[in-house]
Amino acid sequence: MSKVLVAFFSASGVTASVAAEIAKAENADCFEIKPEKPYTKEDLDYTVKDSRSNVEMADESCRPAMVGGVENIADYDTLFVGFPIWWGREPSIIDTFLEAHDLTGKKIIPFCTSGMSGVEKATAHIKGIVGDKVSVDDGKRLGAEGTKEEVELWTKLLGI
Repeated sequence: MSKVLVAFFSASGVTASVAAEIAKAENADCFEIKPEKPYTKEDLDYTVKDSRSNVEMADESCRPAMVGGVENIADYDTLFVGFPIWWGREPSIIDTFLEAHDLTGKKIIPFCTSGMSGVEKATAHIKGIVGDKVSVDDGKRLGAEGTKEEVELWTKLLGI
């Protein structure tokens, strides 16, 4: 039986609640990806050209600093990696997390919380970051309502 970790970034709490449902369904550990400098409401205002989130997402090389990391990453075989969708993909803090850990031989299952945008662009971007040393699943978009039943059905179909 593989050991599972649910690593997630949540700007508003929505992704955190879905991550908790996945962790419960998979009997997995959780790790919250936290930026060193927390995002404010103003930072997240995508209607303001110079908001922090817009500036970060416009710079492909941006890697916001995060608090800590997963010290025992070698203990996990499978990582669910969750995030809201920003600019059609994962926030740059997710890239920071992926690059900060040796994920060789692991399976990553991306999941996003989004009302409309899919996870496909994020999954492709994640594959580009981790390369062929990591298996990356197609992932899943879960709406803000990411119900317990929806999560349980999805994780059961994954067969982890």
